[in-house]
Amino acid sequence: MKIEIKSAKDCLMWYADMIGSEWSVLRHDVGYFLVKDNENRLNIIHKSDAIIVPDDGDTIAVWFSCGAASAIAAKMTLEKYGHRCNVRIINNFIKEEDPDNQRFLRDVEGWLGVKFESAINSKYKSCSIVEVFDDRRYMSGIAGAPCTLELKKKARYEWEIKNRPDWTILGFTKEEKDRFNNFKTNERQATVHILENTTKGECFEMVLDAGLKLPDMYIWLYPNANCPGCVKATSPTYWNHVRVMHPKVFQERCEQSREIGVRLVRYKGKRIFLDELPPDAKGRSMKNMNFECGIFCSK
Repeated sequence: MKIEIKSAKDCLMWYADMIGSEWSVLRHDVGYFLVKDNENRLNIIHKSDAIIVPDDGDTIAVWFSCGAASAIAAKMTLEKYGHRCNVRIINNFIKEEDPDNQRFLRDVEGWLGVKFESAINSKYKSCSIVEVFDDRRYMSGIAGAPCTLELKKKARYEWEIKNRPDWTILGFTKEEKDRFNNFKTNERQATVHILENTTKGECFEMVLDAGLKLPDMYIWLYPNANCPGCVKATSPTYWNHVRVMHPKVFQERCEQSREIGVRLVRYKGKRIFLDELPPDAKGRSMKNMNFECGIFCSK
């Protein structure tokens, strides 16, 4: 484990000239690290002043969601740590995602020169959200979406138990600091905010500048590369967009949500069944929606 000094406060100024040194962590508590430098001098570093980073030989798991941000997160991780760490890039295949997502995955593999791995939940080997909904008799609500829990989060848990990575990296952008902090607090302490200074828009630009074609889901003006007909969405604007762009998916969600008894859309202040939604109903604009699907967004 290494410590990089993030800022130098008055109590730390006297050893500021040692910032480039190797440090050994002897103890860490709620608010500080007790560390020993390469001259065996003991120092107290407050956690607010330090960032823990991967050590040489550590295994870093980068989770690739077929979105632009996770592609850039993978690239930056390889550039920063690939020469001294074992970087592994993993994807959760989802049957109902648009097929072009896998084309984008292959393009990014070629761009980075790395073969991606796949992680699935052994209980749902079909990787189908429809199977999860039928099995759980639940689609979306206060407890989140079971598709994310079963096909992404539990799939990650299985992979981690088997492979024991030291670090986890996700495609949290500059705008998503709160989501990163939530993941770090509730899921994995050993994580790096690799896109801390990179916005989602900049990720799009970097992908395009590399000569890669974005997934069709973005081109079709969806807010992310989730499955079309993402059950975490409640906006009439979103669902009527699905009705136009993916009418078969819209009909499937109508039928399954009605059969299970789930009111997926919010219209005029109340939840209604999807098949009750007027075709001209509008809600929030698509660009203001944020229900990015990932291994971190559902309970």
